Amino acid sequence: MGTKKQYAVIGLGRFGTSIAQKLYEADQEVLGIDVSEERVQDAESLVTHAVIADSTAERALNSLGIRNFDCVIVAIGSDIQASILTVMLLKELDVKKIIAKALNKRHGQILEKIGADWVIYPEMDMGERVANQLLSPNVLNYIKLSKEYNIEEIKTPSKMAGKSLKKLDIRAKYNVNVIAIVREGNIIISPSPDQIILNEDLLVIIGSNKDLDKFLSL
Repeated sequence: MGTKKQYAVIGLGRFGTSIAQKLYEADQEVLGIDVSEERVQDAESLVTHAVIADSTAERALNSLGIRNFDCVIVAIGSDIQASILTVMLLKELDVKKIIAKALNKRHGQILEKIGADWVIYPEMDMGERVANQLLSPNVLNYIKLSKEYNIEEIKTPSKMAGKSLKKLDIRAKYNVNVIAIVREGNIIISPSPDQIILNEDLLVIIGSNKDLDKFLSL
């Protein structure tokens, strides 16, 4: 693990607590913040520190030394106004990196306009992920790069097992690139053309959605 960083997670609902806990388990320093005493108590054992504070009050944020944190995640649940005010304050306080959860597209657009560095749509992303899994059962995981391009992790098509990447010539035939192979939990990054693909391998491929769909229909 690289250098330890300081994270603050504002809003300790399910989403915020899940992020905070993962960061803490990865040996990062995590401050959990919420207006609810009950939520703060529930999260105390899952983070480095947990405090009751109103993130829409500049004095409260200042007293926590929020500008010293490497990254602040605004995971406020359904209170759109509190979410927007918090991001505005964090921006005014020159916080290095602000990540904010949006409830819908309009909310997300406002968060971007007022200075959030990264807007997350957990419900939409999860819906898309589930739909993708149902439509393409061979796709185990994917990262959306843009509207046109994705990275997908797929099970090796049986007709490709036992052949080298050079022989399969995937790039020329299908216009997608194999950027890694996951084998027994290990990752082979930028596999060589002579790499033989095994039946149990997972292929990490990058390409346009159109070309990936063609490849998946093999």
